Amino acid sequence: MWRIDVAYFAVSPGPVSDVGDYVTVEGGREGGNGGLFLLTVSLKEVTALEAVVAWLDPEVDLVPTESIRPAGVTSEELRQQNLDTMTLSQQTAIAVALAYAGYEVTLKGHGALVTAVVTGGAAEGKLEAGDVIVAVDGAVIEFSDDAVAELSKLKPQTTVTLTVLRPSRESATEFDELEVQVILGVFIGVDENGREIIDQDRGMVGVLLGNFNVETVLPLGVEIDSDDIGGPSAGMMLALEIVNQLHEEDLTRGRIVAGTGTIDRDGIVGEVGGIRQKIFAAVAAGAEFVLVPLENLTDAVRAAGEDIKVVGIENIGAALDFLDTLWEA
Repeated sequence: MWRIDVAYFAVSPGPVSDVGDYVTVEGGREGGNGGLFLLTVSLKEVTALEAVVAWLDPEVDLVPTESIRPAGVTSEELRQQNLDTMTLSQQTAIAVALAYAGYEVTLKGHGALVTAVVTGGAAEGKLEAGDVIVAVDGAVIEFSDDAVAELSKLKPQTTVTLTVLRPSRESATEFDELEVQVILGVFIGVDENGREIIDQDRGMVGVLLGNFNVETVLPLGVEIDSDDIGGPSAGMMLALEIVNQLHEEDLTRGRIVAGTGTIDRDGIVGEVGGIRQKIFAAVAAGAEFVLVPLENLTDAVRAAGEDIKVVGIENIGAALDFLDTLWEA
């Protein structure tokens, strides 16, 4: 059983890290007695024996491999997509945080980069790795999440027209523009608890997406070194840490505040996966509070029990409002 591979990932609580260790803001304040902590999950493809052990562990969920790494997508391609989404999350967090602090920021993308095509998916034979999607049914696409937002509005079997820039066969620096029609398949993904979901009302192209040629113009230097952490769910905590370093005093007032949540360019905090595992990690790390997206609140409260105070967050303003209450306590 130890040697027999099975088509599952084990999703378990991951490391908990002080966001201040990753973020440096030019002219920003250093340190504090408390801290803002980033929650993660660990993913591991398991053997049959490891699957049994995981199944017996109440803090671990087993998820079908294709829900995390679709057919035809290599582990390296999946890793690169997660790193790409983290990069965009960093850039968005910087832009949102500095704008909230009163600075003028420009963030511009130039399309959604196809990093891999799912075997058997709707886009197989239509799109290629290296293509850049710049419009969906005429709607301009700047970033990968723009493409996801447009496509998620459409139902399976809908024919969608994608305007694509394809690298020229004659020049590595030039692109050919073409229109590609794709009949959408049924969406297959993973819910916030790591369970496979099939949404018959949502279409799916069947590609992994990154961002193409993102330009960010900042009024001051912000550096984020997230090491090897991937995915978009660090966005809210990165933005909070940037605001914290720009503030005269530590916004946590010496308290340990953990959290997770994506962030978009309007400062809206979005749903994440692996919420149960992230709550378990926050409790084990000794956090007093954990900030989660509103969409994850019910499951987070259920996982937390009486061990930690869970706070549902809608946007960056709401998160900062909560931190203000720590000063009133």
